[in-house]
Amino acid sequence: MTDDTPDKISANAMWGGRFATGPDAIMEAINASIGFDRRLAKQDIEGSRAHAAMLAATGIITDRDAEAIREGLLTVLSEIESGDFAFSTALEDIHMNVEARLRALIGEAAGRLHTARSRNDQVALDFRMWVRGQCDQAMAGLEALMRSLLAQAEAGADWVMPGFTHLQVAQPVTWGHHMLAYVEMFARDRARFRDARARMNECPLGAAALAGTSFPINREMTARALGFDRPMANSLDAVSDRDFALEFLAAAGITAMHLSRLSEELVIWSSAQFRFVTLSDRFSTGSSIMPQKKNPDAAELIRAKIGRILGAMVALFTVMKGLPLAYSKDMQEDKEQVFDAADSLALSLAAMTGMVADMTANRDALEAAAGAGFSTATDLADWLVRVLGLPFREAHHVTGELVALAERKGCDLPDLSLDDMKSVCAGITEAVFEVLGVHNSVASRTSYGGTAPDQVRARIAEWKEALE
Repeated sequence: MTDDTPDKISANAMWGGRFATGPDAIMEAINASIGFDRRLAKQDIEGSRAHAAMLAATGIITDRDAEAIREGLLTVLSEIESGDFAFSTALEDIHMNVEARLRALIGEAAGRLHTARSRNDQVALDFRMWVRGQCDQAMAGLEALMRSLLAQAEAGADWVMPGFTHLQVAQPVTWGHHMLAYVEMFARDRARFRDARARMNECPLGAAALAGTSFPINREMTARALGFDRPMANSLDAVSDRDFALEFLAAAGITAMHLSRLSEELVIWSSAQFRFVTLSDRFSTGSSIMPQKKNPDAAELIRAKIGRILGAMVALFTVMKGLPLAYSKDMQEDKEQVFDAADSLALSLAAMTGMVADMTANRDALEAAAGAGFSTATDLADWLVRVLGLPFREAHHVTGELVALAERKGCDLPDLSLDDMKSVCAGITEAVFEVLGVHNSVASRTSYGGTAPDQVRARIAEWKEALE
């Protein structure tokens, strides 16, 4: 709940004696961030507890005050988590709201918590910890999705289907190979979040407003307590950059792009024209007027989420691009779009994981489509090179003539007679038909990373071991 009329402590009182009057109502409205930065409450309190412990350990505050602060902060966190905390717009942000409540609980000792600290390094800490947690959540979501895709790949490691370029039938591949393509993509996405997390895992706390502090603080202590690898090395940089959030958004945007591509395929594949897959009722909807419809709405919504995620990245780039060092109030606009993008990504990953786990691939439809559209034409050209010794460009030309002949006859390449074949290239023998079946085609693609079932199964085994 929100209490827009604070009891005793206004933002003006928190600022100190510089201001004779409180802010105008419009100024208060544009200045306040508590409507969204309350999401940082847990990180704010965790950071404050670590800061208080360090202040006590270095003799800056007494152990008695540190213990009162610690217990008071736990009470504040409990109130927030239970929904009993009265947030105040007049107190601007989560930091002032927590401090004001702490003062009401423990009195004067609360005022010592902000020693050797500024809201600038405090918010930089809270936001960095929150984004770090979102990297962890994204990696876990991606691993779950990879496992669902691996299960699909293992079930259909040798099922043939058409591979496409330009959405036109190109060459036969296996269902398992197609599923593994997305496993590889999402694995790189996971690695991007891991790399971003490693870079952002430096602690800004102790940078104070922008120049550090004259108090004998121990920044290594607070960094360790909060799970960081080290303190940030430059106080200006610590409070003034948000590249960690931009890097998170960049990784989220690439992930959303991959999710969108898979969504597009599921929309196409589940259509009556393809029937490659059947999506479960759990991730489909119906029509208010057409009773026969089963719509892939989850896939379509995931496909659209990239707009919000990329929009968030562009918005934050725009906020940050013209700011001089160190902190400017513009940077209050750094959070809402990141919160929204993180929510959109988490929901999209969960929905795609469920959709992939539940979907049923139609093996018969996949195989029927795999042999259509002269999908083994490249196998024929390769055979002409390998067996007859033709230069590939000549083999390509001969194959093109045979495709044209099959089109005139209204049949596929395997349906041409040997005499038909010989009428275009006299050296062709009966052995050519061994390479024209789709199963023979995929089985022959044994190069590393190829679609042959043995290659697919080997890669599945590698990924299963890696994910254990």
